Amino acid sequence: MSWHSLGGNGSLILKLYVQPGAKQTEAAGVYGEELKIKLAALPVDGKANRTLTEFLAKRFKVPQKDVTLKRGAQSRHKIVEILRPSSGPEVLFSE
Repeated sequence: MSWHSLGGNGSLILKLYVQPGAKQTEAAGVYGEELKIKLAALPVDGKANRTLTEFLAKRFKVPQKDVTLKRGAQSRHKIVEILRPSSGPEVLFSE
């Protein structure tokens, strides 16, 4: 099983492992069956989750409202749905 899949409505589903408190927000590579994302935010008052959705919205060129945290709000293991992404998951590895 891969860290990404397509949803029934053409959405992109990502399985992520997040590491808050990093120097910069970036995709760090595959971690088991998840994509590891380093976040330049601490997990306080939802800041890490907001940083994650902002990062994904910018990379996939979608409004932030189209990035939904489906599971894992209080966990490092998260499932995120992106509606109508402008490109595939490989965009996470480009600068």
